[in-house]
Amino acid sequence: MFICLFLFWINLLDLSFSCCNFLGGVHIMMSNGKDAERQQCDAGEVYRNPTEVKMSQIVLPCHANHRGELSVGQLLKWMDSTACLSAERHAGCSCITASVDDIHFEHTISVGKVVNILAKVNRAFTSSMEVGILVTCEDLYTDRQWKVSQAFATFVARRTEAGKVQLKQVIPHTQMEQMEYSLAAERRRMRLIHAEIITDLLSSSTAQLGQCQEYEDAVPAEKTRVESVELVLPPHANHQVSTFGGQIMAWMENVATIAACRLCNAHPTLRTIDMFHFRGPSHIGDRLVLKAIVNNAFKHSMEVGVCAEAYKGGEPLRHINSAFMTFEVLNSDQKPQTLPRIRPEPVDGIRRYKEAIARKKIRLDRKYIISCKQNEVPLSVPWDLSNQMYLSYNNVSALKLMDARNSWVLTSEKNKVRLYTQEENQRLLFKVEMHVSVPAAQTFHLLSDLTRRKQWDQHYEACEVIMQADEEDTIYRVTTPSASKRDKGMEFILLASRRKPCDSGDPYLIALRSVTLPTHPPTEDYTRGEVLCAGFTILEECSFITKITYYNQATPGVLPYISTDIAGLSSSFYSAFAACSLFLEANKHSLAVPSSSGQQQESCNSTTFTVLDDQQLRQ
Repeated sequence: MFICLFLFWINLLDLSFSCCNFLGGVHIMMSNGKDAERQQCDAGEVYRNPTEVKMSQIVLPCHANHRGELSVGQLLKWMDSTACLSAERHAGCSCITASVDDIHFEHTISVGKVVNILAKVNRAFTSSMEVGILVTCEDLYTDRQWKVSQAFATFVARRTEAGKVQLKQVIPHTQMEQMEYSLAAERRRMRLIHAEIITDLLSSSTAQLGQCQEYEDAVPAEKTRVESVELVLPPHANHQVSTFGGQIMAWMENVATIAACRLCNAHPTLRTIDMFHFRGPSHIGDRLVLKAIVNNAFKHSMEVGVCAEAYKGGEPLRHINSAFMTFEVLNSDQKPQTLPRIRPEPVDGIRRYKEAIARKKIRLDRKYIISCKQNEVPLSVPWDLSNQMYLSYNNVSALKLMDARNSWVLTSEKNKVRLYTQEENQRLLFKVEMHVSVPAAQTFHLLSDLTRRKQWDQHYEACEVIMQADEEDTIYRVTTPSASKRDKGMEFILLASRRKPCDSGDPYLIALRSVTLPTHPPTEDYTRGEVLCAGFTILEECSFITKITYYNQATPGVLPYISTDIAGLSSSFYSAFAACSLFLEANKHSLAVPSSSGQQQESCNSTTFTVLDDQQLRQ
């Protein structure tokens, strides 16, 4: 055992060497930056991300619980180790785990299977970076592989003797890398406001829940309480002599599992871990006090709250981490069983009970709005304060995903205004590109206000602001004329999410998608239309030239307005964007002041531009 630990420490400390180390089924594959460059240069070799680190582990009985399944705590340690090595490869110095986004475990892993973990840096910011982690399971006897989990962790580069580390930028080379690079900025934005948003939602939601419902056969929450202490020894620490973040997560998972067992008297399966942040470091010699309790039990799942605190000698307790874990109990058919109810403790227990109900709703929003693929999200999602952050994230992320796509087909071009299309899985996507001699910031400012779009877009009959959700999100009601004389006009309730560049090379974004509001149901005068994903990317290519790209994922409500252009029967797209160009040119020096309603007041030189037909444009 000590020989294995010694070799493992050498492996961690010596990151400059490529190694293949087999210890009890362990296979760690690493290649340095020069190897990656050689792979790109050698003919026939597949490109490999220079920050990519792979770990493969055979699940042995010592890694498993009594059911012969891989302990989630052990998996978390492997995931954290792999991600840390990837982060340190990019940073060139020691890194520490700062936070981990929501983790969903789709499958359990049995003894004898191989766990493959791949980690790579998606994007680097000033001193922090996002590392993407993909976990798959492999059956060596059938060659079958399947996804177990995907996670995103944030690592921070530690200060060196030279001072604070300034991380080098990640340069994406593939479409997938470009997509993750772009989405990383949006995920970072959500992390920064996550704690504040959750606090506000919990306070507003729990106030509406009223009294806790009493159940005769409820299990007292006190019965599920667990407290355990761990002494941090050298095997628990990393090469920086700090406690492994993965080790802390493993200890937390252990006490949370015990708490869940005490409620149901059966072995629970961990399904999700909510986003959490490490509040401070822990070191060798610390005593870690781990506490867990079941906050609430629903029909088929339970939430367990767990926290980790540290102390040394007579020092006061230091808060290291808190997390909320969701467990299920599976029957022989791997279906969730019905769980007993919980009776919360007075005061703090009732607060935790109510907060768990609110978190369940938030968790569902995150799962079905953020985690789902774009084609799995309903066309129009109800908007409310509890899912505002996640709808905004989904709105912007969908546009970024479309922007990262390759293989666009040029359908039509007129006076440097280009129409592209792409068909995938029976879905039609199109984009329009053009350049204007207007600064990107001013272009973003002018196009962000949808109430002014009717000045250049013939498809916008009227536009009103329904709600200014915050500085970046606005909900509009848009009406458009009928595409044919026989039909009624169309009405759209649109969420507009605006984003300024995160870095100098990023574009401005204006993302649009349909939402529903109880205050604005469909009307008889209009047909309710849906927008799944649309919007603008605005990129300043130089001081005087800005590239504007408009994207739209065609839905039945949108297709009639663009079908003749795609078929080559007209060029109305050109006339609309030519009018847009004139609108931007005429207003590039205008200043708009936000009014109390959230709309932009038009300056005195604002002009309405008529969309010209093809004959007028030729003249």
